[in-house]
Amino acid sequence: MSTATPVVELVNVTRRYGKNYAVRDASLAIHPGEVVGLVGDNGAGKSTIVKMISGYIEPTAGTINVQGKPVRFGSPREARAAGIETVYQDLAIVDEMALWRNFFLGQELHRNVLGIRCLRVKEMARICDEHLAEVGLTSVESSHQTAATLSGGERQSLAISRAIHFDSQLLVLDEPVAALSVRETRRVLDAIGAAKANNLGVLYIDHNMDHVLPAADRIAIMHRGTISRVVHKGDLTVDELADAVAESGTTAADNGG
Repeated sequence: MSTATPVVELVNVTRRYGKNYAVRDASLAIHPGEVVGLVGDNGAGKSTIVKMISGYIEPTAGTINVQGKPVRFGSPREARAAGIETVYQDLAIVDEMALWRNFFLGQELHRNVLGIRCLRVKEMARICDEHLAEVGLTSVESSHQTAATLSGGERQSLAISRAIHFDSQLLVLDEPVAALSVRETRRVLDAIGAAKANNLGVLYIDHNMDHVLPAADRIAIMHRGTISRVVHKGDLTVDELADAVAESGTTAADNGG
């Protein structure tokens, strides 16, 4: 276990809707340079965890710490300003825009020429090209091509490379390889490895144990809103992890929750 301060830590976090608990007393820490998998059946609470960390909803109780300090996000913008970058399966990427435009969208570089604010296009294109190569996107000929030319895995890799460049603290990946081919999945997993090598913490949510286990250092198992177990990479095979998820659900149900 790392002794570094977690980039993000959930401490007894609860989210309730009326009398119904979506998440209950969940605690989990993600450290720099660590990939933590989050697995569980549909309705286990994974998406609610993502929404709380990403600033879409606030916890009903408990604390979210970023770099050891408690935070309360009122919006996704606030979470992003704190260094939390969330990448969803349906990415907010503009097909008609060049890759470098998507890469720097909302954070463009400018220079003043005779009092006129101009985009530093060459510099942004160069930076984009370098980061795409870093995450293994060697199939891209130029960052001037449009995002419409990218495959699903390449789009995910573009979003991950952006998070690396803008010094994100935590990268939250919500089902990033759903419906992707084996080759495309490998591309995204390589990009996750690049994020880890750049000392980002990564929270990786997926249903597929074959994808999570190779990528994650630790795996948190959720059932009915609780984190019932955390296992380390190497402790379990893929089949054993799948069995652990099923057994966790059975145990929680037997105990009333």
